[in-house]
Amino acid sequence: MKISFKKATAFFFASFVTFGADAQDVLKYVNPNIGTAHSRWFFFTPAAVPGGMAKLAPSTNGHYGNASGWEAVGYDVRQNTIEGFVHFHEWQVGGVSFMPTTGPLKLNPGELDKPGSGYRSAFSRNSEVAQPGYYKVLLDDYQITAELTATQRVGFHRYTFPKSDQARIILDIGQTQGESGAVTGSAIHMIDDTHFEGHVSTYPKYVASYDPEGKVAMFIYGQLSRKPETVTAFSSEGIQEGKTGISGKGAGLALNYHTSAGETLEIKVGLSYTSTANAKANLLAEAQDLTFDGAKSLASETWRQELGKLYVEGPNENDKIKFYTGLFHALLGRGIASDFNGAYPQHGGMSGTLSEQEKKYGFMNTDAIWGAFWNITQLWALSYPEWYQRFVNTHLRIYKDRGWFGDGIAHSEFVSGVGTNFVGLAVAAAYQLGLRDYDVNLAYQAVRKNELGWENRLKGSGKMDTKVFLKLGYVPQVENGSNYVSDTTGSSFSASHTLEYSFSAFAAAQMARGLGNTADYKMFMNYSNGWRKLLNPANKLIQPKTEIGEFIKDFDPYQAWRGFQEGNAKQYTYYVPHNPAALIGALGNGQFNETLDGIFNDAQKNGFGGGKSIDAFAGINAVYNHGNQPSLHISWLFNFSRQPWLTQKWTRMICDQFYGTEPIHGYGYGQDEDQGQLGSWYVLASLGLFDVKGFTDLRPIVEFGSPAFEKARISLGDKKLLVIETKNNSKENVYVQSLTFNGRKIQNCWLYRDELMKGGKLVFTMGNEPNRSWGTSVSPPSAQ
Repeated sequence: MKISFKKATAFFFASFVTFGADAQDVLKYVNPNIGTAHSRWFFFTPAAVPGGMAKLAPSTNGHYGNASGWEAVGYDVRQNTIEGFVHFHEWQVGGVSFMPTTGPLKLNPGELDKPGSGYRSAFSRNSEVAQPGYYKVLLDDYQITAELTATQRVGFHRYTFPKSDQARIILDIGQTQGESGAVTGSAIHMIDDTHFEGHVSTYPKYVASYDPEGKVAMFIYGQLSRKPETVTAFSSEGIQEGKTGISGKGAGLALNYHTSAGETLEIKVGLSYTSTANAKANLLAEAQDLTFDGAKSLASETWRQELGKLYVEGPNENDKIKFYTGLFHALLGRGIASDFNGAYPQHGGMSGTLSEQEKKYGFMNTDAIWGAFWNITQLWALSYPEWYQRFVNTHLRIYKDRGWFGDGIAHSEFVSGVGTNFVGLAVAAAYQLGLRDYDVNLAYQAVRKNELGWENRLKGSGKMDTKVFLKLGYVPQVENGSNYVSDTTGSSFSASHTLEYSFSAFAAAQMARGLGNTADYKMFMNYSNGWRKLLNPANKLIQPKTEIGEFIKDFDPYQAWRGFQEGNAKQYTYYVPHNPAALIGALGNGQFNETLDGIFNDAQKNGFGGGKSIDAFAGINAVYNHGNQPSLHISWLFNFSRQPWLTQKWTRMICDQFYGTEPIHGYGYGQDEDQGQLGSWYVLASLGLFDVKGFTDLRPIVEFGSPAFEKARISLGDKKLLVIETKNNSKENVYVQSLTFNGRKIQNCWLYRDELMKGGKLVFTMGNEPNRSWGTSVSPPSAQ
């Protein structure tokens, strides 16, 4: 099937909801450069469409890889040379770099601190243009202008050369890129004068750790706008004279040209995770008749359509920049991995075919869903339900293929990362939201097994300590020096796992209840109380226990990594999102608000995270850390403790102060954005909408905060329209004085979600002092 540019553009214009003359200006508020200091491999990929496979971006240091498999690598605003333009950017997936040059042939990217040591080039950010769907830069060393754009599975390059008898485009296929790990094999060859195909196989560190028999392969099929004068093949062993194809580690081709001043050379590259044949088929389906300018225009309209589903108005330009850049990152991450024809990558380098029902949504690569129920799944549920359906269908396909849910997924390989697994919770929430375009009985079977299964459990499925949790009702602490352990005896992260398993058990209970399975409902609700076993009445903190039921000795509530993953007891004590009322009662109704308010007053002094330290883990020893997932619901708990004005205050302060509009101060300072999670949180909080429970209730609710914009028009997932109007809004007027919905007074700080999703108009009236009588009479439902 071939899609013409004319038909595709007509489709996007027809489906684009215009909310006024300024609606198309949403693109001007997206700044992909925000947060590009210490950013992850998948973070800065402007030349892409929402959820695309083709994510083209410049790389400043991608070929260095990273020792731990997850660190910031790829593009860093503090570095001023470009070593190539890379096509694949996903969690644990990266590869295929192209670089235009002039002058003598160089076969490797060279070193950051040694100009001229390889084919990398200096550049100035004054010449850089990064916007949704497009990237442009001048390579100073070669005076070549490089431009990139993409469709869903096809990358486009346009290079404008100076006059040169030594112009070339280097197709460097066999280099390590980003999180991809070691290259285990690569090949590329010319098919004819203007077409080439190739592939690269890699072995990422997390695949090696969690799914050692797994493989990650990337395939390309490319079309050149002009035949090269000559072709030079090379590999890690050097130049191979007289060849137009090569295989082995470090495989690549140099396409050599004579160029006149201002001459452009263009390349279209079809991508696939299954085969070169499917890479070619993807190119023909999406881009056979598409020019670079046509693809750029189509990418822009696609972004306008998707970003425009949430249209905000107000005088504060920085807030709009934060909002649309956050939404951009939310829609950029977790890209499609299946081909146009429904082929998808299976475990061990195999290829499968999606069913007709699954093809509607496609199959995705995705980082773990850890904490994403407090941001990205709520955003999907609001206006992008097809994304949520893709997530659920992907993981059910994984379950059918492998018998377990995976946590993080790269090519059907399990790349857990955090060693836990919240996929079941996310699937259960989708069911409660009415998103059920899949086999519901199979889904519950998978959710149930994710909570209860432990025999022959695959390591990459996480929850390796399930057996002991089911036996004791909590996970006991295991100490093994500096080595982290999670097995049938317990875990080094025993307390955080206990809290997480309690939450996911609650989600499973509610799904069981919805399906009429009373026995399972009661069983899972019992497991959901595991957190109570670790709450120390003496210090009112969650504290790890040993297998014999004793609290661990030498306990430091600020210490991370001992009993708590990527956090500490001060943060994790509030990790009872499924039953806030019980937590509040256990900590003391009178003390809860005073203590938590004090925590935020203290956290504000450090920017609600790790201060100005540029590190993904900055803040994990702090009293609160917005830069990492375990803390993201805490500011909303005041809604449950009958002081909703503190939720209004602190969520607005976090939006104003933790989030920035600069390359370094973007999401905190160099912290871990995780494929759109922190961006999604900003979007939700600035709309004043959130759910502490991640929609896991039998009848989900939405809690209200402090909207940042004078007006928001939200295209809901069922095509209805929700308008949020905020009267008397300002940076000082953060407190809700009153609220109406479709003219009806709302006295609670929450509403059942099914009512909100009918659409209509929410009107907040704001002031600079709390209205202590609003939103306090009926707290949000806690344990349902």
